[in-house]
Amino acid sequence: VVTALAAAWVMSKTVKQLKAKRLPFLIELPPYRFPRWGDVLRMMWSKSAMFLREAGTVILACSIALWALLAFPRELPEGSRDYDAEIEVAQKAGDKETEEALEAAKGGERVANSYGGRIGHAIEPAIAPLGFDWKIGIGIVGAFAAREVFVSTMGIVYSVGEVDAGDDEATKPLREALRDAKKPDGSKAYTPLVGLSLMIFFALACQCMSTLAVVKRETGGWKWPGFLFLYMTVLAWVASFLVFQVGSLLGF
Repeated sequence: VVTALAAAWVMSKTVKQLKAKRLPFLIELPPYRFPRWGDVLRMMWSKSAMFLREAGTVILACSIALWALLAFPRELPEGSRDYDAEIEVAQKAGDKETEEALEAAKGGERVANSYGGRIGHAIEPAIAPLGFDWKIGIGIVGAFAAREVFVSTMGIVYSVGEVDAGDDEATKPLREALRDAKKPDGSKAYTPLVGLSLMIFFALACQCMSTLAVVKRETGGWKWPGFLFLYMTVLAWVASFLVFQVGSLLGF
């Protein structure tokens, strides 16, 4: 709330469209009358159709793009394990647990080698000062579809399979994997400070393609959605940077 109020105050003083003086808006409310069901249904249909037509097309396009980024290329990099052969051996032995573990590991390596995974590697230098590694970078890319997708994406990256963010028991393997993850120097990859930095980032960043699609529909162009995404991403980066760096200096 404090951040929202501060941002609103700054923009009211700097953004030209918000600085313009406006006439006071007055409206006289008539006595409330219960609407007719026919009018309610027509309005629901009209607004829903408008959303699907104008914002839905953008959401669909972004969803397809995100899916493609995390799904392709399908081939594993050269020198990787022969998962198919190992899975076949596990199937013949009737070892269901090993088979599932191999399938999860194969999926994790495939995501890491996907175009989305390469983006995660590419943005790692920019997010490293926030305490994030390339795996969190992949999660951030996937979370543009919806924030809860971050959890399932991290589950795939850490080879624990698909994870339901709303199921506490289903997230247990991922929690254990994150708890045991190590940096190249042997230190813990995910600490409470990293978690706090990540929460700050997601609280402030505009990681929601549906929001941008609606803003585009309401404003009639990409200027304001682009501005919204850029300034909120920068704000989130700065806030996470301050939290992580100050916390590190204080020994957390």
